[in-house]
Amino acid sequence: MSTFVAEIIGTAILILLGDGVVAGVSLNKSKAKDSGWIVITFAWGLAVSMGVFASGEVSGAHLNPAVTVGLASIGKFPWAEVPMYIFAQLIGAFIGAVLVWLTYLPHWKETESQESKLAVFCTAPAIRDYGKNMLTEIIGTFMLVFGILFIGTNNLQNGVSALSVGLLVFVIGMSLGGPTGYAINPARDLGPRIAHAILPIHGKGKSDWKYSWVPVIGPIIGGIIGAFTFNLIF
Repeated sequence: MSTFVAEIIGTAILILLGDGVVAGVSLNKSKAKDSGWIVITFAWGLAVSMGVFASGEVSGAHLNPAVTVGLASIGKFPWAEVPMYIFAQLIGAFIGAVLVWLTYLPHWKETESQESKLAVFCTAPAIRDYGKNMLTEIIGTFMLVFGILFIGTNNLQNGVSALSVGLLVFVIGMSLGGPTGYAINPARDLGPRIAHAILPIHGKGKSDWKYSWVPVIGPIIGGIIGAFTFNLIF
């Protein structure tokens, strides 16, 4: 398996399980309806771990352009491979979102809220203020990339490392995710947002493109700052 395919598969698993839990909690007549924020954040953490397990040995399981760019910015990943990794991550995220749509196919018609349907695919702020929303994404992604790198300084087995990264995402969601829904990953937000725009989802509204740049630019900035901070300290 090539690194390109590995990043597609790992990111698709991440989105299938991550967007899947949001669908389960948000869509009407789902058995998981209204399970709450803890369920969502815990499942997203496990989704990250599963994506890492699937692709880590082949591609390093970036699964996130902010991670890829952050690593490249401090010389831990070749810039020449950055476009290919990001393209694979976007493809994987789109595929994962399509699979979530298919999984919950009868539930879209049963759900009136356009906001709930969009939330399955991408993030939206609790209080819309683009500058402050971007700051939240910068801080969250800083913690993600900084955390991934300092986890790597410990002498852990591969499986423990994958679970540790999942726990990191879980605690970021619990602690820092409230203001924006913690995209902390441009592919995680943009790929499924494109899917929302394209798919024939019953009763869907607009895809909120006015906000879409925040969960792309914010995480990239945060990832670079997190990587440079790690280099400075460690």
